[in-house]
Amino acid sequence: VSTQSTGSSGINAEYGGDLRFHTMLRLLSLFLLGIALGHSYHIDDWLTKFSAEEGNENKAAEGKIWVVLVAGSNGWYNYRHQSDVCHIYQLLVRNHAIPRTNIVTMMYNDIAYNRDNPTPGTIINALHASDVYEGVMIDYMGEDVNPKVFLDVLAGKYVSKGSRKVVKSTEDDIIFVNFVDHGGPGILAFPSGELHKADLDSTMNQMFEGARYKQMLMYIEACYSGSMFTKMSDKMGITAHTAANADESSYACVMDDDLNTYLGDCWSLNWMNNTETIAPGWNKETVGQQYQIVKKMTTQSHAMLYGDLTTIPNEPLSTFLGTPGEKRWKMEMGEPREMKSIQSQDVMVDWLRRKLAKENDDEAAEELRQQIKFHEDKERYVEKAINAIAEDVLGAVDAVSSLKQVPLVINHAECNKNVMTGFFSACHTRIQEHPYITKYLNTLAKLCNVYSEDHILASVARFCNAN
Repeated sequence: VSTQSTGSSGINAEYGGDLRFHTMLRLLSLFLLGIALGHSYHIDDWLTKFSAEEGNENKAAEGKIWVVLVAGSNGWYNYRHQSDVCHIYQLLVRNHAIPRTNIVTMMYNDIAYNRDNPTPGTIINALHASDVYEGVMIDYMGEDVNPKVFLDVLAGKYVSKGSRKVVKSTEDDIIFVNFVDHGGPGILAFPSGELHKADLDSTMNQMFEGARYKQMLMYIEACYSGSMFTKMSDKMGITAHTAANADESSYACVMDDDLNTYLGDCWSLNWMNNTETIAPGWNKETVGQQYQIVKKMTTQSHAMLYGDLTTIPNEPLSTFLGTPGEKRWKMEMGEPREMKSIQSQDVMVDWLRRKLAKENDDEAAEELRQQIKFHEDKERYVEKAINAIAEDVLGAVDAVSSLKQVPLVINHAECNKNVMTGFFSACHTRIQEHPYITKYLNTLAKLCNVYSEDHILASVARFCNAN
């Protein structure tokens, strides 16, 4: 029995069509209103007109600011990811006057109308009591939220899915990327599939060589997020600010007992809180200053900075987040909430246990117990398999213990990609479905710095099948 039977998969099947309908209905109603008033223009023209009426073009120097927002998960227990993305969307559009046409939003969109949501059509954030879902234009949802679409959007390639909106940047433009989800060594997770460091590196190199941006700032909320950037060149005009280093989990924060889910991620809440606190002085605080402030605020994990550590950190936040619009977004402040935190890897099983504690129906309670046991068994299976693989490759138990003490640096991204992909397939596991497995994947990743992928994959096939 897996969580999918009563969690994300069931919800997605039941609500997926309705969610697309609600989103398109809002869009279509405004578009038809324009036609009724005698206007005649393509939908892209309407979006441009709509954005222009909301805010200024918010150009960074001579270029534009482009934004890509990604909530890479699904399921009620991952509520916080879509909440974080909706929150920053509202800040950028309403307070920072970034045109909607310059923002590409990717989120599964199974939270607002989820069967567990007591107020359908709303998503709240931990910092406020206000709904942050209303008005968010989602360009890619459901199965369209995947690594290939993300990379194509970022690189400005043609996408046949969703709204088809991509980053149409030039060498004069600024790009801001905010990704929120689970992660592993050299991996950022999506609802279906994983984004590997090797593929992100390839896309960023192509964009750099093709002069597709002036500067790029990436804010990444994920476990082991630092592992995606430890080897990134400082000459590419890209800076990555991550919620965690290469060897640790990031943390979920603020449990809402009524919703039975965490409302935000600790690091994300900290940087958004700082951004709101200094408003409208985004031109007075630099990227580097925000990093130092947020690093001190984030006590559960180690916020890190990678890539260009000289130029971009000295740029004002307004370079990437825009300048104040004419109208500030006044959000209703909620009651102060306890910043109780938990490792992101453990949220899903914690959510199941909380559901079990509140369940009064015997049959439903037994199903929850079976789901919890399944995940506990899966975690033990993965830990045992990885230890066996590492011992087989290294030849001794002591060598495995020594390997685990070495800080992770991914020197061979292609090997890491192929080994991780092979392990997920052979051991029938995935980060999105079993996020707790990321506690053990670093040991597997470090093997690529010592041995060939063929040697490692031979052990993977042997011991995944044996366990």
